[in-house]
Amino acid sequence: MSGSGWDEGSGGMAGGGVVHEAGGATGDEVTAGAEAGVGIEGAAGRALRAGHAARARSAAARAAAVSRYIERGREADGTSEADGGADDATEADGGAGGASEAADVDEGVAWKAAHAARVSAQAVAVLAETDPDPAADSRCARNAAASAAQASRMGQIHDGDSELAVAACEAALKAAQSAGAASKAGELGANQELNAAADVAEAAAVAAAERAGWVRPGEEAPRVATGVRSGELMRMLHL
Repeated sequence: MSGSGWDEGSGGMAGGGVVHEAGGATGDEVTAGAEAGVGIEGAAGRALRAGHAARARSAAARAAAVSRYIERGREADGTSEADGGADDATEADGGAGGASEAADVDEGVAWKAAHAARVSAQAVAVLAETDPDPAADSRCARNAAASAAQASRMGQIHDGDSELAVAACEAALKAAQSAGAASKAGELGANQELNAAADVAEAAAVAAAERAGWVRPGEEAPRVATGVRSGELMRMLHL
């Protein structure tokens, strides 16, 4: 994939989890700022943004990696089918119809994975374009994780519900649920315990994706063109 999406390799996957940006405040400072009702600005706001942004980029990187994995698989299958074309020609006419249907399913899976990667990248772009706002930032991280879970579901289908693929999809769903909990109403994205749980779940999703072969440790995440902002995404962000 190519385009003007989030920066390549910024998902922090090579380290096996979420990578937080330097220069933020400590957890005590974040908590103190939130309790003081300071609007969670300054160092506290920057620290919260660093966490949500790192998690969002990690989820977007996972989604992009799954999409690339599926595309690579389709390319490999296409080469294999071309090599065996002569043998296939001797099969009954019904075989061609079945192959066509399978190709349509594969194309649909690839399209949905690519769309999920794009929406995830859009969430990261929205976060990067706005001033620090823990509540909005946590929603961006939530949506990036939700889209990554959708991409993971496509990866599971592509892999034929293999054990590792199922485990990776389940881990991605848990990461999305944890990110959603961290962004829930009333917390303003500032609940340290929920944020920490979301970080742990994201790291687990990355590890599971690596075991499934969807993510290759050390390989840069593909660039994803964000394109036109999804109306669904903007409604989810309440923007």
